[in-house]
Amino acid sequence: MTSEKSQVKNNSVSNVISPKQRKTKRSQLPETQSSSPSRLNLTSSNKKVQSTKTFKDTPDIVCLSHLRWNFVYQRPQHLLSRCAQGKRVFFIEEPIFSEEPLARLDINEDSNGVVVVVPHLPQGLSEEATNADLQLLIDSLFAEHNISKYICWYYTPMAIAFTRRLQPQAVVYDCMDELSAFQGASPTLKNYEAELFSRADLVFTGGQSLYESKVNQHPNVYAFPSSVDVAHFGQARNVQEPEDQAHIPHPRLGFFGVIDERMDIELLAGIAEARPDWHLVIIGPVVKIDPANLPQHENIHYLGGRDYKQLPAYLAGWDLAMLPFARNESTRFISPTKTPEYLAAGRPVVSTSIRDVVRPYGESKLVQIADTISEFVAAAEQAMQEDTPASEWLSRVDTFLEKISWDRTWASMMKLIDSAIAARDGEDKAKGFARK
Repeated sequence: MTSEKSQVKNNSVSNVISPKQRKTKRSQLPETQSSSPSRLNLTSSNKKVQSTKTFKDTPDIVCLSHLRWNFVYQRPQHLLSRCAQGKRVFFIEEPIFSEEPLARLDINEDSNGVVVVVPHLPQGLSEEATNADLQLLIDSLFAEHNISKYICWYYTPMAIAFTRRLQPQAVVYDCMDELSAFQGASPTLKNYEAELFSRADLVFTGGQSLYESKVNQHPNVYAFPSSVDVAHFGQARNVQEPEDQAHIPHPRLGFFGVIDERMDIELLAGIAEARPDWHLVIIGPVVKIDPANLPQHENIHYLGGRDYKQLPAYLAGWDLAMLPFARNESTRFISPTKTPEYLAAGRPVVSTSIRDVVRPYGESKLVQIADTISEFVAAAEQAMQEDTPASEWLSRVDTFLEKISWDRTWASMMKLIDSAIAARDGEDKAKGFARK
C-alpha cells in the first residue's frame, strides 16, 4: 500500500457483506476537502464482518469499467461472477454526475458476490477535479475494505487517470472492444490506452480481430473470444416462450442485445419491407441513437430490455436469430457474444459479414453470412429450411460448442494471471525487496 493510501484513516471495521445477501450502502467519510471545489461525503455504516477464509490469501480484483454492471449481462459479468467464487471482486463503474453537492460512493453486493461500486460526483467538475475526487473515493474504498493485495483489471483505459498511482500485484487489460471507434469516444482515449499498455502485465482481447490489432502493442497479448454458457441457452430447446411474445405470428426473426450505432437499421427496415409476412422481434435497450430513427413497421416488434435469465425463453419462440450489424468502424473489431448463445439455443443464425463471425462460424457453415437486403432474406430462407435440429447442422453446432465455455476461459485467464504475479514477485526478489 502506498503512503498516500495509508494516510486515509479507516475509523470503521472493514467488512465484506455476505454473498447470501443483497444490500446497498453509501460509503461516506467525514467531510473531506478534495483538490476540487466539490466536497466528499464518505462515512461508513457499521456492519459485521463476514468471514471470508476462502479469500484470505488470494488477491482481490479491482475492476475499472465503462459498462454498468446491471445494464446488459455480457463479458465482464460472465468472467467476474466466476472470479467472485474465489476472490473478492470490486467492480468500479464510471461516475454518475448529478446536482448533489457531495461526492459519494454507492456500494452494492450483487447475488454473485461482486461488489458494485458507483461513484457519484457533482456536475460541472473539470477533468482534473473529477480525477482528484475519484482518487479520494477509491482511497476510501480501499481503506474501508482493507484492499491491500489486489489485481487491477481494466475495461476502460480512461480509468488510468485516477488509478495510475495504485500498486497492484498485476495489471490486466481485458480489451473487449475498440472503444476509440465508438460514438462519443473521448479524444484522449488512445493516449490513455497507450499508457495502460505500458503498465499492463497482460492484455486479453475479446476476439481474434481485436487480437490482430493489438498483438504488436504489447508482449503479452492473448485472444479470448466470446464464449457461452451452453447449459443456460440450451434451455431454449425445451422451454415455453413468454406470453408477451406468444401473440406474434411466425416466422419470427429475433435479435437481442444493445441497439445502438452498430445496428444496420436500413437492413432491418429492408428485411421487414421485403418480407411483410416475417416478424422481427427486437429485444434490448436503445442507447446513443434516437429511438425515433428506428424503423417502424407493423412486423417489427420492439420488446425492450429483458433480463439475462429470460433470454432462453424468448429464443425458444424464434425461427431464426439474426445479427444485423452495420459494417463500420464501430463494428470492425467486435466479437458478438450472442453468436454462440444463439447457436446454443439451437436457432439457425444469419449475420452480416462481421469478421469474428465469418471466422470461425461462417467458414464452418454454422452461421449464414449475408450483407445486402436480398442476400439476407435469401440466407434466412435457406437457414430456416436447412439449419434445423433434424439436420446435421445442429450436431456440428454442438460439437463446436463443446470446445468453448466461460468456465474454461476464466480458468485459462487465471493461469496467466498467476504466472504474471509470480514473474513480478521474482523480479522484486531479484531487486532485493518483497512485495507487500
